[in-house]
Amino acid sequence: MSQLEAELSQLKESIIDMMKLATKQLQKAHLAIQNLDGELSQEVIHRENRMNAMELSIDRDCENMFALWNPVATDLRFVLAMLKINSELERIGDHAVGLAKYVLANQEPFNMELTKKIELDKMFEVAVEMTEDVTIGFKENDTNKVRKVFKKDLILNDILKNSSDIIGEYVGNNPGFSRQSLFLFSALRKLERVGDLTKNIAEQTIFYLEAEVVRHKVGEK
Repeated sequence: MSQLEAELSQLKESIIDMMKLATKQLQKAHLAIQNLDGELSQEVIHRENRMNAMELSIDRDCENMFALWNPVATDLRFVLAMLKINSELERIGDHAVGLAKYVLANQEPFNMELTKKIELDKMFEVAVEMTEDVTIGFKENDTNKVRKVFKKDLILNDILKNSSDIIGEYVGNNPGFSRQSLFLFSALRKLERVGDLTKNIAEQTIFYLEAEVVRHKVGEK
């Protein structure tokens, strides 16, 4: 293995580690909301520093690749994709932190009836599945696995779309829950955004593996 190949392999491992951490952050944010667990929320918030440090390290590694090796062809696509994937992962981490902060801002358990109606748990589960799918596909160079996220993203979109009327009706009948309802709707929007970011990661993975730009064509998948 050449020095360049070793560097590229290490860069890929770093991205995989960050993908796994982003998934864990989402899982813990979900548990924190389910159990109104302030300590777990704080753990998610504190781990943001680790994600930020990983992002900076990966950015530096990519910059060094350009400066020292001047990659071309597949290697160039790989490094360009890693830069974009790295940024998307950091933003997923930010959304996980934002979700965790809702627990600290809310003083009482979230209304189970409403969370069930808006399918909050399903939203979390699908978002986590998407990050897991893209991690496995990226690790194994399996674009079929990666492409699974496109259909799952449509599920998140539908849940968010349907939740607006559900929450509006619920607040009309239960005005005392208006603040909490806003928290929950915002949580759904963050999870929908996580889906978009994961879809972007899938697109970048396909770009470097197949030299195919799939952005703006996702609806065809």
